[in-house]
Amino acid sequence: MVTRVAYLGPPGTFTEAAALDYAPEGLLLPYPSVASVAAAVDLGEADEGVVAIENSLEGSVTDTLDLLIHDSTLFIRRELVLVIDHCLLARPGAQLSDIKVVYSHPQALGQCRKFLGQYLPNVQIVAALSTAAAVEELQNRCDNAAAIGNLRAAEIYQMEVLIQGIQDTTNPNLTRFIVLAHSDHPVTGEDKTSFCFTFDDDRPGLLYEVMGEFARRGINMAKVESRPTRQTLGRYIFLIDVDGHREDTRVIEALEALRTQVSMIKIFGSYPRYGAASDL
Repeated sequence: MVTRVAYLGPPGTFTEAAALDYAPEGLLLPYPSVASVAAAVDLGEADEGVVAIENSLEGSVTDTLDLLIHDSTLFIRRELVLVIDHCLLARPGAQLSDIKVVYSHPQALGQCRKFLGQYLPNVQIVAALSTAAAVEELQNRCDNAAAIGNLRAAEIYQMEVLIQGIQDTTNPNLTRFIVLAHSDHPVTGEDKTSFCFTFDDDRPGLLYEVMGEFARRGINMAKVESRPTRQTLGRYIFLIDVDGHREDTRVIEALEALRTQVSMIKIFGSYPRYGAASDL
């Protein structure tokens, strides 16, 4: 049976590239937003969904974090990492000096901030639902518009590559994607667990005590960040990635201890760490 994989479309996005890498034999289904990708899995239109969650330049993708925290009961089943190479694309015949407006997804615009400031400081910046949607928009625009996208989008929508590699780093620009599904991944021995929690009260040492539950058990914290609770200013939900599977004894003990200290905890899932032998 062919696996149906929803992704942030239309065709030509970096998320499509991640989905192709993950499920080269799968049936890839484009959706217009992160929320609609998750909804497709929830409704049974797709078996799994691929969405971006973190970039090495711009940090976390807040739409995905907020979806996991507030709006979805899906689990993270896998993580994928893709090298992102941004291109400035325009209609054939356009010149860099012609460009007055640039379209792209906010993450891509942020990852190319230095380039835009140096070479196109006076252009109008317009956010799009995805990089491919931005390139698709050029078909209806005149020669003074450009978009930030990838080489596949240029080919699909018959656009010209004005400049390749415009991201703000000489190091690899990496984006981490996650695969959403109705269940997470079985234990492999080289796993990661993601979860979030918050507190009802606010006093010194709360977060320190939580971190101690993992430190005392020798569990490495791979990532710690926070998002507003959406309830009141100054209150946050903490998002944590730790090494190990939620079925590992030490992780079970730490999470059980954590439950006695927090007002809410939500497990996003356990899955193979990218680059681990089980993920290659």
